[in-house]
Amino acid sequence: MGILLGCIADDFTGATDLCNTLVKGGMRAVQLIGVPPRGYPIPDADVVTIALKSRTCPVRDAVDQSLEALAWLQRAGARQILFKYCSTFDSTPEGNIGPVADALMEALGADLAVVCPAFPETGRTIYHGHLFVGEKLLADTHMRHHPLTPMTESNLVLAMGAQTEKRVGLVPYAAVDAGPEAIAERFAALRQGACSYAVTDAVADRHLLHLGAAIQGHALITGGSGIALGLPENFRKAGLLEAHDATALPAVDGYEAVLAGSCSAATLDQIDHMAKDHPALKLDPFALADGYATDLALDWAKEHLRNGPVLIYASAPADDVAEAQKVLGRDRAGTLIEDAMAAIAKGLVEAGMRRLVVAGGETSGAVVKALGIEGLAIGPQIDPGVPACVSLGDRPIALALKSGNFGAEDFLTKAFGQMPGERQRP
Repeated sequence: MGILLGCIADDFTGATDLCNTLVKGGMRAVQLIGVPPRGYPIPDADVVTIALKSRTCPVRDAVDQSLEALAWLQRAGARQILFKYCSTFDSTPEGNIGPVADALMEALGADLAVVCPAFPETGRTIYHGHLFVGEKLLADTHMRHHPLTPMTESNLVLAMGAQTEKRVGLVPYAAVDAGPEAIAERFAALRQGACSYAVTDAVADRHLLHLGAAIQGHALITGGSGIALGLPENFRKAGLLEAHDATALPAVDGYEAVLAGSCSAATLDQIDHMAKDHPALKLDPFALADGYATDLALDWAKEHLRNGPVLIYASAPADDVAEAQKVLGRDRAGTLIEDAMAAIAKGLVEAGMRRLVVAGGETSGAVVKALGIEGLAIGPQIDPGVPACVSLGDRPIALALKSGNFGAEDFLTKAFGQMPGERQRP
């Protein structure tokens, strides 16, 4: 029969965030790391999400990767396609959200696609087309100063309009609050007005459920993980989704470690919280540039693994990041950290670490690639947007891949309690 829903995510943590939403809705989800080769077996799952590293790469590369992922998902039998991006619409005026959505829309022959990064459970809401993070407009938050995707426009109609030549309209609060029929009427009006994209207001989960019902027949959906909230019920009503425990994962025992590369405010608070009671080591980008810090960090971690979870982090306040980028160059500063985290992760696995938490999308991508992980089975939620996972294959690793902005203050330590299995004891 093939899979029911095929998803394309523009980063690794966003992919697990999306799978988490669908698993909570009763859909068995597998996340694949990059586009599988031809002949790769179709996972026994209701949902397959292909995680790309396309959020900040050149536009042409992002489009090509996304179309390749689409082709694989279509061969796997996907009945509907979802393009997932961050709930803070992380992008530049050039893309990559608009160009990728344009390419997917053309390939699928779709005439209208929603644009909805809302995720009320984590404070991301849309009202009159404006994206809020908590009580603040997006452009008034820390995302305004993001080193890769500074978000200076809160109006999603304008933000999406800057990235596409297609017309962008709005499904306002009144229509979304009224329910699926009112939303469908608004979709029809936007089509008559030659709009190809519909930014949709949403300030509560019920709005996402209304939207889910209204987009049942849409070939392409775009948005954050919240837009998937209403999709499982569509497949269930159609008799396509069987009842089962979608959260079951195999147990994995071993040493525990946390690798943090995100510089978000949430991750910085989580690092401070964990470092009070656990061994912690900060990576210095300038020392990494000199070529010796990675080996020293790995040696340090091996000494402390037996004493409980260790924390290695490169996270830093915005001013420190800006200084490193000024001296080393933006791209080199990021690459140095990603390469160091990847090397440390490989060394830790060789030392017996099998339970790992990673904070930050770019860091997660580098670590997963370095460990040769091809896919993840998605399990129970740890915090909103972040599930426990276990890698596919003969030597599984229990993982939590956390978007920088997600998770409570104690996330980095409590995550291990949600992973199946136990910490290896001395």
